[in-house]
Amino acid sequence: MWGKRHAMTREKFSRFLDYINRLREQKDQKEMQEGKAVIEDTDMPLKILAQALASASRALDLYEVFDCIAFAAYIKKDFDKMHGPGWQCVDSVVGTNFSCFFNHFKGTFIYFALETLNFLIFKGISSNSTSS
Repeated sequence: MWGKRHAMTREKFSRFLDYINRLREQKDQKEMQEGKAVIEDTDMPLKILAQALASASRALDLYEVFDCIAFAAYIKKDFDKMHGPGWQCVDSVVGTNFSCFFNHFKGTFIYFALETLNFLIFKGISSNSTSS
């Protein structure tokens, strides 16, 4: 009887550890920070994700915070240069609302906040293609 009870405890403990690891991964993905960046949602690989944060950080260094068009253009051109054409960038001041509906290639989407701005970066795909 003890052996069976012990095995159940080990199984529960294993599930508990799996649960804790999943929570850590979710937290790491959501709150990965470079400077003051907070990632809200992404499906990007870590390498491209880091490039997105670095590109946005460079844009903040180069342009005035109210020049949202310059931010978006800089990041779009940076990603087009690094990963080929088709990248899109939307930014807005934190606390303002915006809505969007789009299709994107799998592994190319990120939405994050950096300082006083929100950024949405993705590689667009036609609505006739398979999207994510």
